[in-house]
Amino acid sequence: MGMTQQAEPAVTTPPAPGPKETDGRTAQRPTALRLLARPEVGVFLGALAVLVFFLVTAPPVRDAGSMANILYQSSTIGIMALPVALLMIGGEFDLSSGVAVIASALTAAMISYQLSMNVWVGVILALAMSLAVGFLNGWLLVRTGLPSFLITLGTFLILQGVNLAVTKLVTGNVATDDISDMEGFGQAKALFASSFDVGGVDVKITVVWWLVFAALATWVLLRTRYGNWIFAVGGNKDSARAVGVPVTFTKISLFMLVGFGAWFVGMHQLFAFNTVQSGEGVGQELIYIAAAVIGGCLLTGGAGSAIGPVFGAFMFGMVQQGIVYAGWNPDWFKAFLGVMLLGATLINLWVSRAATRR
Repeated sequence: MGMTQQAEPAVTTPPAPGPKETDGRTAQRPTALRLLARPEVGVFLGALAVLVFFLVTAPPVRDAGSMANILYQSSTIGIMALPVALLMIGGEFDLSSGVAVIASALTAAMISYQLSMNVWVGVILALAMSLAVGFLNGWLLVRTGLPSFLITLGTFLILQGVNLAVTKLVTGNVATDDISDMEGFGQAKALFASSFDVGGVDVKITVVWWLVFAALATWVLLRTRYGNWIFAVGGNKDSARAVGVPVTFTKISLFMLVGFGAWFVGMHQLFAFNTVQSGEGVGQELIYIAAAVIGGCLLTGGAGSAIGPVFGAFMFGMVQQGIVYAGWNPDWFKAFLGVMLLGATLINLWVSRAATRR
C-alpha cells in the first residue's frame, strides 16, 4: 500500500530564559560602584566625615560665624587649587604657585606705592607679570621636554629669592608699605577682599569667587573642546598630538591659568591686609597640590574634576580652623594634612581598582 507521508513543519523550541551573556564591553557595573568611580564622590564623603567630626568635637564650629570663617579659609585655598587641578589633569604640576601668589601681590604693592600710581596700574601690571611667569614655565616645558617638577622648582627658588631681595632693596624692609590710602584702593578692595552680610553673618567675597570659578572650570572640562584637550594631553600627549590636539598651546595656557589664580589670590591678600610680607607663600604650593590630589586628580594626569578640589579645599579649611576651635595645638594641622593626603591617595587607588574590576 503506497501512502504519501507529508512531513510536518519542524517546531523550534525557544531557549529557556536565563541571564544574558555579556562581555567586558557591555557588562554594566552596579550603580554604587559607578558612582564611586567618580573622583569627586569619595572626597565629598571624606569632607562630610571631617565636618561631622569637628561638629561633634569642636562646638564653636556649629556657630554660623565660625562656618563663615571656615568657608573663607577654604576659598583662599580653593581658588588656587582649581587651576592647579586643571594643570594636573593636563599631566603637569607647578611648585612655584605658592610664592607666585606673593610675587604678584608684591609687584602690585610696590608699583603702586613707590611710583605713586593708582593701585589699578599695579594690579594690571601684576597680572601681566603673573601670566608671564606662567607662560615662561609652559614654554620651557614644551621647548626642553624637562619634567615640570624641575622647571617649576627652579621658578620657585627664583621667585622666593627675588621676593625677599627686591622687597628689601625697594622698601628697606621685608614687607611692603601700607597702600590703604592710595587712589583706587576702595574699588580694588571691593572686588578682591570685600564682605557682605547674610543673616547677620559676615561672608567674604572670595567664597563667591571660589564657587564661580569652580562652576566655570567644571563647564570648561565637561562642555568645551578645550576641556577635551586637557584630558587628552594629560592622558597621552603624543596620541593627542596625532589626532590634532594643540599640545603646546594647551600646556602653556594651563600654566598661565595657574598664573591667573596666583594673581587673584595675591590681590586678595594685598587688599585684605593692605601690605604683604615678602617671605610668605613657601609651602602653600603643597597645600594646593594636596587639595587637588585629595579631590581625585592623579599625579600621572588624564583624570580628575573641578568639583573634587572644591571638597578637598573645604577639608583643609575645615581642619585648619577646626583645630583652632577645638582648642588643640595648631601644629597638628600638618599632621592631619599628611594623613588626609595619604588616606585620599589610598582610597582613590582602591576605588580605581574596584571600579575597573569585572
